[in-house]
Amino acid sequence: MEENNLVITFTITLLIVVLMMIFIYVVFIKKKTTLLIAQKEKDMRFEKELATSQVEIKEQTLNYIGQELHDDVGQKLSVVRLRQNQLVSKLKNTEKEELNELSELLGECIQDIRNLSKTLITEQIIHFGLTESIEREVKRIQKLKLLKIEFITQKQDVDISPKHGLILFRIIQESINNILKHSRAKNVSIRLEDDHEILRISISDNGKGFNTSKIQDGSGLKNMELRAKLIHAEFSIQSELDKGTQTSITYYKHLT
Repeated sequence: MEENNLVITFTITLLIVVLMMIFIYVVFIKKKTTLLIAQKEKDMRFEKELATSQVEIKEQTLNYIGQELHDDVGQKLSVVRLRQNQLVSKLKNTEKEELNELSELLGECIQDIRNLSKTLITEQIIHFGLTESIEREVKRIQKLKLLKIEFITQKQDVDISPKHGLILFRIIQESINNILKHSRAKNVSIRLEDDHEILRISISDNGKGFNTSKIQDGSGLKNMELRAKLIHAEFSIQSELDKGTQTSITYYKHLT
């Protein structure tokens, strides 16, 4: 009888010890998981703050360049054109014709600089909205006559926050810039589709294409991806050598 009691006592004690060990293990795992989640959230917050800072610095730089183009370079060219027009009256007819041609060309340069400065200054983009800003950018590129570019959309206005619209516009600008610099494309198409909940933007070209696996950190493509992440948008690039490139952005309005 006494031996049975000892066995029962030992069994109960062993069971209690095992349960305590399980409890301690569960608490340990739970605490470790909580710490890992907290660390991951901290890392994500840091990455987002870092990305936000980088984008803000770039935005400030673009604003500065745009303002300088408009206020400094644009004004100086306007003064040059004014002085040129004053001198025209003192010249012979044949010389006047030549200078008039230069004056017209100078006028076009001044207008191009003003248009470019408007696409760089944040307030202008926020004022016009996403759709009109894209239309203005497309018209500016068309004037360069480097390639054929079109903008296809059925929306006159898009219902998103100005800040997010600005980020989407900068991604489109970066994409167009990459096409002009690297693709050797002859045709570019920008498409914007809005179904109330999701905004889809695609930029396609018929250029030389590239190997997407060789995209490096710090490149323009990575910068576009970084901007997209800030507004919880999906960003993807599909490209094949000699078959062109398509950049796609999917923006979910309910995540804003």
